[in-house]
Amino acid sequence: MTAKGRAIGIRATGRNSRRTGLMAAGSALVLATVVACGSGSTSPPSGFRPVKQTGGPLTVWVDSSRLAAAKLYQKQYPSVKMKIVTYDGDANGSNYLRTKVSLFNRTRHGWPDVVFSSQNNEASWAVQAGFTAPLNKGLIPKSTLAKWATGANAPCTVDGTVHCLRNDLAQTVLWYNAGLMKKWGYQVPTTWPQYEALGKRVATEHPGYLVGSAGDAFTPEIYLWAGKCGANQITGPKAVTVNTTDANCKRMASLLDSLIKNKTLSLSSVFSSDFSKNAAHKILLLPGPSWYGGALFQEAFKTPARQIAAAPMPQWSGDAKSSVGNVGGGTWLLSAHSSNLKAATQFLTWVTTADDYQGKIAPGYPAYAPVAKTWLANQKSAGYYATDITGPLQTAADQVWPGWGYGQFSQESIWAATVTPGLTAGKSITSLLPAWKSAIVNYARADGYKVSE
Repeated sequence: MTAKGRAIGIRATGRNSRRTGLMAAGSALVLATVVACGSGSTSPPSGFRPVKQTGGPLTVWVDSSRLAAAKLYQKQYPSVKMKIVTYDGDANGSNYLRTKVSLFNRTRHGWPDVVFSSQNNEASWAVQAGFTAPLNKGLIPKSTLAKWATGANAPCTVDGTVHCLRNDLAQTVLWYNAGLMKKWGYQVPTTWPQYEALGKRVATEHPGYLVGSAGDAFTPEIYLWAGKCGANQITGPKAVTVNTTDANCKRMASLLDSLIKNKTLSLSSVFSSDFSKNAAHKILLLPGPSWYGGALFQEAFKTPARQIAAAPMPQWSGDAKSSVGNVGGGTWLLSAHSSNLKAATQFLTWVTTADDYQGKIAPGYPAYAPVAKTWLANQKSAGYYATDITGPLQTAADQVWPGWGYGQFSQESIWAATVTPGLTAGKSITSLLPAWKSAIVNYARADGYKVSE
C-alpha cells in the first residue's frame, strides 16, 4: 500500500502498448467507437459533451482494499497503460475526493479517469460539480445495467441518469449462533415481535448474552431503515422528507429501548476492544450487514467455524413487502473530464462485473447479480458457516427499502452527534426521536436541501 494520493507507476509491458482509443478526429467520432467491454459501438450520450479524446495513461484512484482489482486488471490487460493511485476512498466521509475535484475544477486539470469511493452518496455533489459522466446515455448498455441488484444503483441515479456504479452491497440479514440456538431450543425469529420476545427470554434464561447491538453510528441503518422509518427520504436532487416520529420509527425505537433496558442489546461498538473482549463470545443474534460474516465473525471476533449462520431479517407482522437496511457498499465513478473514455469505460465495466475480481476476490457482496452467485459459492465452499448463507443474502440483496435515501449529509454523523450521547446518558431512543429529527433537518438545510417534515 502506498501513501495517500501517491501514484504507483504501472505501465504497459505488452507487445502492443498503443492505446486503441486514440483518435485524431473530433469527440463525436470518439464516442461512436466507445465500447463497454465488447458490447459494440454506441451513440453519443445525450447532452454529454466529452473533452477531446487524446488517450494517454488511464488514471485510476482506489482505496487499499480495491488496489487488488486495479492490479489484476493491469495483469490481464498488459497493453493498457495505467497510473494507479491509492487514497483513503473517502472512508468515514473524509470528503477527500470532493475537495480534490473542487481543486481540479479550478485548475482545469488533474481529474482521475475512474475513481472508487467507499461512500454511496458521492453523486449528491459530484453531479452538480460536473465530475461524473452519464453512464446510461450510451457508455454502458442498458442490458448490462439491468443486471445490478434491485435498487443497487439508486444512489448513483439522479433524474433518471446513472452517474456511477455500485461496487458491493451491505444488505442486512440476521446473523446468529446456530449451535447455541439449537442447544437452548430457540427458534430463529421471523418477525420483530418474535425477535423482541426472544430477547426477553434470553435476558432471563441466559443473562449476559446478546441479541444485537445499538452501539454504532450505523445503528439506524440496521434497524430503522429495515423498519421503514421515514427519517431520510430523499425526494429530489436537493429535497428530503424527514419524519422520525412516524409510526414505523416509534415501534422500532420502542423495541430497541426494551432490549437496551434488559441488556440484551449492547451499547458498545462492535468494533471496540470492549465488545471484542467481553461480548463477541456472547452473541446469540446480531442483525447486521452482509459483511459482518467475514469482517466481524471471521476476522475481528475469530469465531470458530461452523457456528455462525444467517437468516432473513425479521419483518413486521402484516407488512406486505419485506424490507432490509443497508450499511455501506462502495461506488465507482467515471470522470466526465476523461480524455480516454473508451479505456475508462472498459475498466469501469470490468471492475464491477468481472467474475475474476468481483466473484473470486472482492471482499464484499457484489452488487452485480451474476457474479454474486460466484461470490456466494465461494463462501459456501470455504466451509466457515454453519449453514449455507446463500438464500438469506441473495434474497436480501433485492429487499433494501428504497425509502431511505443517500443525501449529501451523513446520517451516521448525525446519529453519533445526537442520539449516541443521549443513549450513553441513559435516555431512550424514543425520547430522542424529536432531537434526531431536528438534527437531520438542520444538517440537510445546511447542505442546501429543501426539507419537508
